[in-house]
Amino acid sequence: MEKTNTNFLESAKNLFRYYKLLADKAMKQLEPAQLFFSEGEDCNSIAVIVQHMSGNMLSRWTDFLTTDGEKPWRDRDSEFEEKLKTPEDLFVAWEKGWDCLFAALDSVTDEQLGTMVYIRNEGHSILEAVNRQLAHYSYHAGQIVFYAKLLKRGSWDSLSIPRAGSKVYNDDKFSKEQSIQNFTKEESNRLENK
Repeated sequence: MEKTNTNFLESAKNLFRYYKLLADKAMKQLEPAQLFFSEGEDCNSIAVIVQHMSGNMLSRWTDFLTTDGEKPWRDRDSEFEEKLKTPEDLFVAWEKGWDCLFAALDSVTDEQLGTMVYIRNEGHSILEAVNRQLAHYSYHAGQIVFYAKLLKRGSWDSLSIPRAGSKVYNDDKFSKEQSIQNFTKEESNRLENK
């Protein structure tokens, strides 16, 4: 049997890419105005969620080895005000945040995973900080997907196994030899080709 890749950083980057891709694919199914639609005062639009995620990523991952993850220049509260005005602005902010995250992760080695970094003056190992942000970003990616699906009102291009499609999906999986791979690789390829 093959040996699995146990590299935490590669696994984490694959998961970050997967959740980014889910949100990308969800947002791209929407009309421009739907990105800015809010159901009510206490409900964030997708644009506001993107704005918050980007602000968080830029704060957490800029110089993260040497400065606190909550930067003095970050204004978190303003991330929840509708500032992005166009889909182009939204996707620029989105990509800027993710580029910052991936550049930071690409600068880390496995040997540094125990190194202490700080978020709001609280120490985290790099491994803990990555896990913290992975959970945070997947939570918001799920919000984006859910909200986008509601806004599409029935004409949704499924991002996972379509309803009533589990048997076909599983039959295909079990028709192949066992293998060891990160599920995100195949799922990301499937999503990219949609």
